[in-house]
Amino acid sequence: MPRPRTALLIIDMINALDFPEGKRLLAHALPAARRIARLRRRLKAQGVPVVYVNDNFTHWQEDFRQLVAICSQPGVTGAPLIQALPPEQDDYSMLKPQHSAFYNSALEVLLSQLDIRRVILTGIATDHCILASAIGARMRRLDTIVASDGTAAITPTRHRNALAVLRTFEVEVTTCARITGERR
Repeated sequence: MPRPRTALLIIDMINALDFPEGKRLLAHALPAARRIARLRRRLKAQGVPVVYVNDNFTHWQEDFRQLVAICSQPGVTGAPLIQALPPEQDDYSMLKPQHSAFYNSALEVLLSQLDIRRVILTGIATDHCILASAIGARMRRLDTIVASDGTAAITPTRHRNALAVLRTFEVEVTTCARITGERR
């Protein structure tokens, strides 16, 4: 049986973090971004495609590249995330209107065209967009992995609780270092 093709999803890491708890989330998200960057390098070397799926944060008239520019500006709380994990020329990107990477986005079509059967979810926030996206992936019968140290929430408790819920949906939860482009 041929092994399922894998994709790495980077969710909402292009983010101004311009809300009251933004700095608090950055403290947890920045170390995760650095681990995701190392994971991305390893997976790309194995031929795994990378897809940035990002909320548009009500910037309805901007595209992904414009959102990157907005969030990269000096003084923007989330700019260090982009510095740690900048989109690369060969990465795919798309905007989503709400929590799930699948809801009203072209992600499902892209994954189908790439013959993806297994997704690795990374990004923020574990208890919102990662949780919703992982459930969406499972509903589409995709093998789903969440990188426990490649995701972050505003508090460690919220992060741990979300990971516990994900396990009940038969989502594999593991560390970035243990993830490979191949099925185990």
